[in-house]
Amino acid sequence: MPKQALYLAWRPMSFDDMVGQEHITRTLRNSLKTGRIRHAYLFSGPRGTGKTTSARLLAKAINCHDPDPDKRPCNVCTACVAVNEGRYLDLIEIDAATHTGVDDVRDLRDKIAFSPGEGQYKVYIIDEVHRFTGNAFDALLKTLEEPPDHAIFVLATTEIDKVPATIKSRCLPFEFRRVSMREVADRLDLIAQSEGLSIERSALELIARHGTGSMRDSISLLDQIVTDPEEAITLELVQRILGTASIEAVRELVDAIVQRDAASGLHLINVAIDGGSDPRQFGQQVVEHLRAILLAQTASADLLEASQEDRQLYQQQAAAISRGMLLRALRAFNDAVNDYKGGWQPQLSLELALIDSLRTQEQIIVDAPVIVHQTPIASPESAPEVPHVPGTPPVVGVGAIQNKWMDVLRMAGNQNKAAPAAIEQLRVLRVEGNVVVLSSNDDLIFEKFKDVKRIQLLEWALSNVHKIQLRAKVILAQHENMPKTVKSTVDVNDPLLQEGLELGAEIHPHDQERRE
Repeated sequence: MPKQALYLAWRPMSFDDMVGQEHITRTLRNSLKTGRIRHAYLFSGPRGTGKTTSARLLAKAINCHDPDPDKRPCNVCTACVAVNEGRYLDLIEIDAATHTGVDDVRDLRDKIAFSPGEGQYKVYIIDEVHRFTGNAFDALLKTLEEPPDHAIFVLATTEIDKVPATIKSRCLPFEFRRVSMREVADRLDLIAQSEGLSIERSALELIARHGTGSMRDSISLLDQIVTDPEEAITLELVQRILGTASIEAVRELVDAIVQRDAASGLHLINVAIDGGSDPRQFGQQVVEHLRAILLAQTASADLLEASQEDRQLYQQQAAAISRGMLLRALRAFNDAVNDYKGGWQPQLSLELALIDSLRTQEQIIVDAPVIVHQTPIASPESAPEVPHVPGTPPVVGVGAIQNKWMDVLRMAGNQNKAAPAAIEQLRVLRVEGNVVVLSSNDDLIFEKFKDVKRIQLLEWALSNVHKIQLRAKVILAQHENMPKTVKSTVDVNDPLLQEGLELGAEIHPHDQERRE
């Protein structure tokens, strides 16, 4: 007979066996003592954290024959044994993933009226309840509103946001949490000792870390790794099976980021991938390490589940890296992991993340979708304040500003779709030094550009289009003082005129009127 999977063999048989969900088991046990059993419960949380197991424990406990509530479930009485063996008729488990229709719920509602056959309560466990259709939820709602005294519902879901509020309001909610790495490793250690396995503690911690807080997933990983019970399981063996890089490789890569050593970083990435490390796993390890540094830098290393030696390393690296670079590295590697799709160059996403992490602030236009390579431009917010002196020679001609006005509108629109509608109402009057003076006839438009953020966006667009730091000033002009619009009688595409405009020449309105 095939050997039972470890996660099934080690499924908790009592509330004492549950790990990491004490806030739930304590409440359920107290309700058993006081006899305050609710007719509907809603268990939500990540997969593998004990939702279905707790539902079965509750079903056993409320039908357990032991007179002492503290000992329920006893796993000795006929009801507990029947539940453990999967033959208890009053425990009905429904998989909502395959019973999504309203007919399935109606069938349930028809049968629920019958009294329990063996125990005091009929317990309905509906797993992945968020998979129900809208009509199925409506049918379930009626049952939850007026359930028979002998019926208890336990709804379990990994996506609580998909459960209608009407259903939530009729259930007692319990939120299951991810189990801490230390608690998972302790449980794996207990299992390993009981199964007679020889495995290093560091290997168990790596398995727990890969389980991401899911006890079931972590035990399944342990089962996957143990191919020979007689074999001693080392950290290196677990790393090879899971496709993870060595801890030392991750630390050295982060050190390369801290020291701004791109060459060493690229070498480390390629050595790790060529050595069999999975790119996504390697990226996740780097993200975890960078996050630990962030916590050590902004809060306290005490928040980290790590050895004292590791905490000291995080603190040292936190002191050696700037906040801006750390955030860039964290975002870059996190994006690389989330966007990873494999391909013929599996390490490329990690290499790009490394290069992005090491870019200096001067190479980045803050919040810009386009990076200017020829002449890096700082964002308007970081640009130095230049005194506006009327009559100062312009750094760029009015004609050049006018010719590229559509480019300015497009760039501003990339940041804020509503921006071009206001900017296109402005007219370029002149350029004084690096200040572009614009005017508006409309009081409302003029008032809008009193907003600092709106002016900063305009300055940012102007600076990026013209590859030079420009500031903007908007004034309110009277109709009689406004120059007339240049009409089609002047050929603005004339090469000679273009050259003059680039040099700072302007077309005077009275000259235009004489042409007309």
